[in-house]
Amino acid sequence: MSIILPVAQRGEEILKLKAASVAESEFSSEWLQQLASAMHATMSARNGVGIAAPQVYISKRVIIVASRPNPRYPDAPEMDAVVMVNPEILEFSQETCLGEEGCLSVPNERSQVKRAQVVKVRYKTLTCDVVETVYEGFPARIVQHEVDHLNGVLFVDRT
Repeated sequence: MSIILPVAQRGEEILKLKAASVAESEFSSEWLQQLASAMHATMSARNGVGIAAPQVYISKRVIIVASRPNPRYPDAPEMDAVVMVNPEILEFSQETCLGEEGCLSVPNERSQVKRAQVVKVRYKTLTCDVVETVYEGFPARIVQHEVDHLNGVLFVDRT
């Protein structure tokens, strides 16, 4: 059973910081594995479809993207949870779409946010393998939302 972590709320300083990169020495560490596991448990317990480490008071560049239907996002597509360490969005499509977003750090508030329809992302796995992939639609929105967290930006700053 993983630990459910407290979630930082809008207005807290941690959510305004640019998160630090995960260092080479931290890959494959017990610490990083436990962080990812606790983030996943926290996200699942709160019906999230993504989470960023700064939301659980860890200012490191780690996010989880995990689109799945739930009470907060009943129409979300199903995908396996992906842990992304030091993610970078390499390309944003010209095509954008407006979609409703919420955030575990901004409870009970949702807004329409314009995002790129397709993003190309490069990230590392927990064991430091490099992955480059493309997401579109709702999963692309989650990636953009979570990467924003790593840069100290909340979705409400974009509306």
